[in-house]
Amino acid sequence: MNKPRSDAEPRSLLLVDDDRLILATLSSGLMAAGYVVAEAESVDEAEELLAGGLRPDLVLLDVRMPGRDGLELARRLAEFDRIPFLLLTAFGDREFVEQANEVGALAYLVKPIDVPQLIPAVEAAIARAGEISELRETHRQLRQALDGDRQISVATGIVMVQHRLGRKEAFEMLCRSARSQRKKLAVVADEVVAAQEALNLKPA
Repeated sequence: MNKPRSDAEPRSLLLVDDDRLILATLSSGLMAAGYVVAEAESVDEAEELLAGGLRPDLVLLDVRMPGRDGLELARRLAEFDRIPFLLLTAFGDREFVEQANEVGALAYLVKPIDVPQLIPAVEAAIARAGEISELRETHRQLRQALDGDRQISVATGIVMVQHRLGRKEAFEMLCRSARSQRKKLAVVADEVVAAQEALNLKPA
């Protein structure tokens, strides 16, 4: 998991392109603009950097390269590492646009690209990546809360049956148990459900 990042820290980029001139030009311009830039001339080299622990704020990825193309790495970034990326390409046809959307690119830029054109696109992509990350975290927290509520509801039902109580009384009983044990209600609910499941698994 990435450590919390200070706004004072420079943004880190991974630039992947098989054209050394483009790589050097864009890298130099981006570093002059205050970014920390790592470079890779192939998908294999980029994967080595990622395997070594590199986690950039954004990957700038050329699509057409000898051997393994950029779309292959893009799919890995989207599906496994969730590292945001934008695509660089010499093509702007409809098929490419569809592929870029399919792999989850935040944006795509058509070559030739100069640094003044690139920087606003990089900033917009990083900002969008931050929004997506926040939405994903919010969704995770909501899912966790819903799962916890569901487990508490199940545990309340178990207590109702076991003690022949109404829902309100059973819920209050769970709350008292949680307070007396100094545990969270969700933890006590998990324990009640687990105990009931274990009981149901015992042979008659």
